[in-house]
Parts: sequence; structure tokens; C-alpha cells
Amino acid sequence: MQKEFQFQADPEVAATPSLLRVVVAKKYGFDISELRHVEIVKRSIDARKKPVKVNLQVMVYLNEEMEAFSPALPDYPDVSGQEQVLIVGAGPAGLFAALQCIAMGKRPLIVERGKDVQARRRDLRAINIDHVVNEDSNYCFGEGGAGTYSDGKLYTRSKKRGDVQEILHLLVGFGASRDILIEAHPHIGTNKLPAIIESMRHFIISHGGLVLFNTRVTDLIIRSGKIAGITTLDGNVIEATRVILATGHSARDIFLMLHRQGVTIEAKPFAMGVRVEHPQALIDSVQYHCDVRGPYLPPAPYSIVRQVDGRGVYSFCMCPGGIIAPCATSPGEVVTNGWSPSKRDQPTANSGIVVELKMGDFSAFDHQGPLAAMFFQQSIEQRAWLEGGKSQKVPAQRLADFVHGKHSRDIPQTSYKPGVTSVELGSVFPQFIHQSLRQGFKQFGKTMKGYLSNNAVVHAPESRTSSPVRIPRDPESLEHIGIKGLYPAGEGAGYAGGIISAAIDGMNSARKCVGTM
Repeated sequence: MQKEFQFQADPEVAATPSLLRVVVAKKYGFDISELRHVEIVKRSIDARKKPVKVNLQVMVYLNEEMEAFSPALPDYPDVSGQEQVLIVGAGPAGLFAALQCIAMGKRPLIVERGKDVQARRRDLRAINIDHVVNEDSNYCFGEGGAGTYSDGKLYTRSKKRGDVQEILHLLVGFGASRDILIEAHPHIGTNKLPAIIESMRHFIISHGGLVLFNTRVTDLIIRSGKIAGITTLDGNVIEATRVILATGHSARDIFLMLHRQGVTIEAKPFAMGVRVEHPQALIDSVQYHCDVRGPYLPPAPYSIVRQVDGRGVYSFCMCPGGIIAPCATSPGEVVTNGWSPSKRDQPTANSGIVVELKMGDFSAFDHQGPLAAMFFQQSIEQRAWLEGGKSQKVPAQRLADFVHGKHSRDIPQTSYKPGVTSVELGSVFPQFIHQSLRQGFKQFGKTMKGYLSNNAVVHAPESRTSSPVRIPRDPESLEHIGIKGLYPAGEGAGYAGGIISAAIDGMNSARKCVGTM
């Protein structure tokens, strides 16, 4: 017999199967000899008050054994020699679109401007140590996309767009921990995700698909309002009547190319701000109401939203036990992002703190039209590069100094490897962003006692929160509104915001694309 229950437990009980079994038996009146197994189905932390509890949803097995969990992948066909779908970009949208094409009997051809996950490591080392930015291989471009080396967070609110569990089960099949099926905010970790992405690529190829790295698209071939193929940087032409465009939110050359070719695109508001780093112990004490985090609790995250003069100011991509990374995609710009290893065991916590931007914010900017938001974003990144010393050193300020408008005489060492330059960050941002951030931090400090501290360091900018461009498509067919056979997908097209939502959008685009073949 199987029975399901929901209850709260102490962290030690939730982390210790033998204790959990005893507690469940006592709580629900079972004979311990009948209780064969307690399987955790869902798990989350409740830190609203002291003591911290763990919310559990469990399946109890009485007088029967639980079947062993098998992370088997679906039985995909071999699509060698089948009709081909061209996919531009090997991020989550592109990879999951390829899997869906195979599932539907079509051969995916993925072209990716960057390198495979292992070769990318050398270019990440170059930007961290030598301050050299490879425009095709960096934290944003290359196999797996931006998420591969910036954390692998899997939480999403886009649950109405598709089956989140389907994506999670596929990831487990490719090697992710089964814990991602259980945790309220699942996370893989930058140290684990590359091997999973590599496994996906081998699987796609073994089933007849093809992946071409170091292949940057420079033009679309369009004839009579229909897609006919692509041209690559080396001058090669790849013919195709169906193209899924999944190039990510940082592919400015793609946005420029589309605009140059007269393809309909539009500006899209996004959010911009800073990345703030605290000692993880400080965040633990604030969130868990303790002096020292207990051994059975994970490093504490936080999520906070406030309104400042009609704008949202909020945390974004919070990384407990994490590291701040340099995510520029071109020379002459500075960009920050954050990531955590699977154990989240670094001594610092970081989070983007960003300000909601609106279309009117770009009206006074030098560039207008569908690329206005993109050029606005780029101008801030270039200003940060100048203020930081024309290198990948990031402009930085102690948090309390930032809020009170004081220049920081010194900056403590942070996890950002290229280094920091002490700058009064009002010189980096327009006044409305600067003031919104300062007021937002003040409000955060009232809610989270100890958060507004000069032990925390603000790094600027956090600017790649989402795409500054939307590529409009028909909501039913998911086809571009002006070009037959072109399917814009994922974050770069403006329809996703993270690994899971991008994967769902890639699969949805592939279903629509293949359904018309």
C-alpha cells in the first residue's frame, strides 16, 4: 500500500532517512515494521520564523517495496537520412528543439557559433585571467548556452507553457541528480552541467542528428517571404526551408543582421542593475535567524521585490555559495553574472539587484527604433569598461557607501576573478537607475537586518537579464510574422527567461515546425 502525506520536519529529520522513517511512523500511527520506505516527493525550506523547518511531501510504502527509480530516456528513433530541420544555437532552446525533432522523426542540424563545452573552458580562463574576450566563445556563447557556465538554475514560473517535469526528467536521464525532481528550486551547478550537455550532444548525434561548432551565422537567405537557408562566416551556404532561430539574449550581431535584412523585430524592455556580493554567513544569519547555519541546512538564498517610484527593484538570479563571473561577449564592455557549484559551498553569496526598465526610458537615447534597448544596454556596459580601467576589472563600491553616495576608499577581495576598481557607480548608470537602486537597497535593509552592510560589495553592471529585442511570431504557429519557415525561439527571441522556459519554448517551436513539414 502507498500513502502520500505532507508535513513539516526538522532539517536533521528531513536529511536523515532513518530518522524520517521513525517520525512518519509515530506521526501517522504506523507499525515501524510495516513501513518499508519513505520517499521524499517534494522538499522546500520554510525559514519565515525560528526554528527553520523543512516542508515535505512524502510517499509512504506499507508492506511493499518501492520500485527502483530508473532515469531512462524515451525510445527515440534514428533519424539518419530523414528530412532536416536547421537549428541555429546550441543553448537549451536549440538542444531541446533538436530532441523534439528526433522524437518526431526529423533530423536536426544544429549550428553553433561557439565551441563545445570542454573547449569553452580555455576561453573562460582567458577572460578571467588575461581579460581577453572571445566573441564566439565565452560565458554566453558556446555549447549549452549561457546557463552552462552560469549556474544551471532550473526554477521557472512558466508552468503553463509546457511540461516542466518532462524537461527535468530528460535532464535526469542525461545525468542530472534526481534531486532536481524533488527540490522546490532545483539547481544543477556549473561543475555538473557541462557533462550533462555533452551527453545530450552525443545522444543527438547517435540518433542521426548533426552538430557543427565554430559556425557563426551571418545572413538569412530569404526568397519571396520564405526562409531558404543561412550563410555562415566562412562563406558556406546551408539550405533549409525550416529554421529554428535560438541564438540567445546576447547575440547582438544576429539582431543587427535581422534589422539590416529588413526582418521585423521590435525593442523589448528588460531590467538592469548591479550584482551584490555578501559573505554567505551573513545571508545565512539573516535568513535562518541564527548565528551559525546548522549542518543540515543548505546555504540560504533570498528573493526580494520592492517598488521604487513606480518601478520594480528586485533580486535576480541569486547564487548562494556562489561566484561572480565576467560575461562580456565583445571587447570594450564589462558584464557581470553569477553562478554556484552544485554544493553551493563557496564563502560568498551574490545576487543581481535590478531595476525594471520601460520603453519610455529609451526615448531620449541616441539610437531609436527596434534596437534602441539593445544600444542602451550596450552603452552602459561600455561605460563600465571605461570606468573599470579599460579591462575586465569591474567598477565596484561597498554597499553602504553606494547607498550613501560615498566613494569607497578600498574594496575587499571578491569572488570576481578579473578584479575590481573602486568607482562611485553614479558614473556608470543613468540617474534614474542609480537612484532606484539606492532606494531599493535601503528598503531591503529594513526588511533583512544586516543586509545593508559595507561588508557587501556592489559590482556593475548586471545587464543581461533578458533580451532587449523581441522577434515577433504568430502566437498559434510560432512562425515569424513575416517569414514563412522561420521559428524564433528561446531567450534571444524574447519568449523565455531561463533554462527551463527556453527548453520548453524550443520544444514547442520544434513541434510547430515539424508539424508543417
